Amino acid sequence: MSDLYSAGSPAPGSFLLVHRGEVVAVAVVGLVLGIVALVWPDATLTTIAIIFGIYLVASGIFRITVAVLPHPGGAGLRWLSGILGLLVTAAGVFCLASPEKSLVVIAFVIGFGWIAEGVIDIMAGIQGVVSPRWLAIVSGVISIVAGVVTFTLPALAVTAFLVFGAILLIVVSISTLLTLPRRSTVAAS
Repeated sequence: MSDLYSAGSPAPGSFLLVHRGEVVAVAVVGLVLGIVALVWPDATLTTIAIIFGIYLVASGIFRITVAVLPHPGGAGLRWLSGILGLLVTAAGVFCLASPEKSLVVIAFVIGFGWIAEGVIDIMAGIQGVVSPRWLAIVSGVISIVAGVVTFTLPALAVTAFLVFGAILLIVVSISTLLTLPRRSTVAAS
């Protein structure tokens, strides 16, 4: 045996022996969540929007609290934190009041990000910052097209993200369960 596993170091299979149940539990939860997302996509998207709204409200309140409490950041930073806190809290309330509309906003943010990334990739390709240049340009064009599609069809884009994510969650969970060594194999290591 190599020095890596000598002198009291655990054998490679001992991690799985101790944590096998946890790995199986996480894979099963992932499998169930993926199936639920595919069977009830609208309810899943609404739940995601509500959780996101709760997060924004909590984050906004935290920022407002930071602005009110004394700290060495100075008045300008406190005002900025307070204003940002109010905006974030308002966005959270909007998400909670209208979960479906907030999903459209999320799609717009993703679309904007892809368009900006596409412009950056094209510029990097044109200026020769990356190699091969043509690949950066192609990547940029694809990103811009994806961003425009997300802007023009936000509800479809969010649903497609959910379906794709659910399928990936199911595939990863199944592959985790199928590649997990049997108890007897783990115990032998």
